[in-house]
Amino acid sequence: MEAENNFTGMWVTANGYIRQELLPDGRYDETRGTRKSAYTGRYRVTGNYIMYWDDMGFTADGSFIDGDTLHHGGYIFYRENKPATATTIQ
Repeated sequence: MEAENNFTGMWVTANGYIRQELLPDGRYDETRGTRKSAYTGRYRVTGNYIMYWDDMGFTADGSFIDGDTLHHGGYIFYRENKPATATTIQ
């Protein structure tokens, strides 16, 4: 099992077409348009470099820039902000 890193979470292209979730267990799940789990596999982050091993047998890589963008496969992904949790007033 991979150790959790600072890059886990959802990464999205500017137009929202590609959504790639980097899971804490070292797996990823990529949605393309309406096709959920279009690509799945494992990944490893070393510094700002990410290496992918897809379940279909191909490999890919990418780089994190400034912690908020991921350059991978000719695309630029942006970290998706998690919605703030609602505060209950009593």
